[in-house]
Amino acid sequence: MRVAVIGAGIVGLAIARECGRRGHEVTVHDPSPGSGASHVAAGMLAPVGESYFGEPELTRLLVECARVWPSYAAGFGADVGYDPTGTLQIGLTGDDVRGMARLWEHQRSLGFEVEKVVPSQVEPLVTARARGVRVPSDHQVNPRLVVRALLGMVSVTAAPVGETDVTVVAAGCGSAAWGLPVRPVKGVLLRLRGETGLKHVIRGLADSREIYLVPRKNAEIIVGATSEERSDKEASAGAVRDLLRAATDLVPELAEHALAEVSVGHRPGTPDNAPIVGELRPGLLVATGHYRHGVLAAPLTAMAIADLVDGREMPEVWKPFGPGRFL
Repeated sequence: MRVAVIGAGIVGLAIARECGRRGHEVTVHDPSPGSGASHVAAGMLAPVGESYFGEPELTRLLVECARVWPSYAAGFGADVGYDPTGTLQIGLTGDDVRGMARLWEHQRSLGFEVEKVVPSQVEPLVTARARGVRVPSDHQVNPRLVVRALLGMVSVTAAPVGETDVTVVAAGCGSAAWGLPVRPVKGVLLRLRGETGLKHVIRGLADSREIYLVPRKNAEIIVGATSEERSDKEASAGAVRDLLRAATDLVPELAEHALAEVSVGHRPGTPDNAPIVGELRPGLLVATGHYRHGVLAAPLTAMAIADLVDGREMPEVWKPFGPGRFL
């Protein structure tokens, strides 16, 4: 089959690689490959950390997505920053901890391992005031390294789509041009530069401010991220201030790090904040609207779309997330 994939983010590139691996002739169409949400994403593979109340079908999907990542990362034959160390979920104040405790109980009820710890004993740089848990199953990967590796495996062009057998729309927020209910959700993310001893991803609340810290092997700490229903590309001083304050409240040593980058990205949100993956009409497939889960879901999304290209049905876990629910 001749397959055109519109969008060279991590989802589109993963689809192209998988379809090519199955013997199809694939071209990715994007004038600026890898420059969208994938470039800004922190890369947390967190089915537990992203497990919220009243979303059993999405939680089931995210758990399945996380299951394939170890072998998927190994399949690159190069370092893509996959790190299974785990995540600390913490709160700074008593109110923060009480707010997080309901989530921890929910996660335990789903069968996830949630281990109560003293955060500063696990990560000595974390303030002694913090309280929380360790979640071994929440890992991380470096999306920029994954995208770079994928770009070396597929054909990408800025040219318009020509004649094809199948077109796959994986254009993130740009997917709205196909009549899909995808909206931009703005996020500001920081990169700090400096040697640190942090091993775990850290996420939680600091004086009611949501925060996550993702340590990289290259002496970089990702700090994120704000969430606003806006489409502009400007990072406000207030957003940067709030992220830095929360980060240094949890890990005071970060105040000595260099502020290396301020990034603004737009998560592709949907009315139910779940992905839209499936057949829109014959010859036109969609894989978009992943919101906060694009990196985590990319490999499994690629397999599901490749199944459709092969003329097979998608796995049952994807059935609730087809485009038909919005049509």
